[in-house]
Amino acid sequence: MIKEAFQYLVSLGAADIHTVNGQEYSDKQLHLIKEGTARSINLHSLTGLVEYLKSDFDGEEKLMVHVVSPTEVVVFDQLNSNKSRSEFIEAKAMIPSFSFDRWHDSEDFNIKLQSCFVKNEDRDIMLKVVGNIKEEAVNTVGDDGVSQSVVAKTGVASVGNVKVPNPVVLKPYRTFVEVDQPQSEFIFRMKSGPSCALFEADGGAWKLEAMKNIKNYLKQELSKEVDEGNIVIIA
Repeated sequence: MIKEAFQYLVSLGAADIHTVNGQEYSDKQLHLIKEGTARSINLHSLTGLVEYLKSDFDGEEKLMVHVVSPTEVVVFDQLNSNKSRSEFIEAKAMIPSFSFDRWHDSEDFNIKLQSCFVKNEDRDIMLKVVGNIKEEAVNTVGDDGVSQSVVAKTGVASVGNVKVPNPVVLKPYRTFVEVDQPQSEFIFRMKSGPSCALFEADGGAWKLEAMKNIKNYLKQELSKEVDEGNIVIIA
């Protein structure tokens, strides 16, 4: 106990610096007192991010806007003396939830098509097929490996074989609403139940397009700040 007490008292003294083979060593562990950094504000829109940057609320520092992903953008400043950055804004998109690569019953699928996808021609065709399918005829699905057909209503009082569209080109809500939603191909499949599913078929190329759309939107909205060199935008 006495030995430990003396070691503690010695540790309270000033550190001695020694030079060995051109390198400096301390006889005590030193802790860096870091320069403070800002904590980010959380937003859910690009509009709010632009309003903050135009306000110069926290001064007129040179800032970088990083489009991290289709659903996330962060704003930070230059490195400080500790090689750390202050992150001022973190914007994360709020998008409706839809599970790709999973089977949905026809009613749920119909609702999701209308609420989670931008209206276009292929979406409307799918709604007609899914909305008019005859439940008792689900076992008559014909499949050649690529295309499918189901028995569905074709008129007020008639039914007939209807070809299931495949592949389909759709625009799900997958990024900030201020920018154009990227369009991509999906494999549309149906099975007994009736159940429906969409499988992504573009290898994730939509993510690059979404990030480019975000960058172009920010460059347009912050053109003055970008031209003056106060803001740099990367994606």
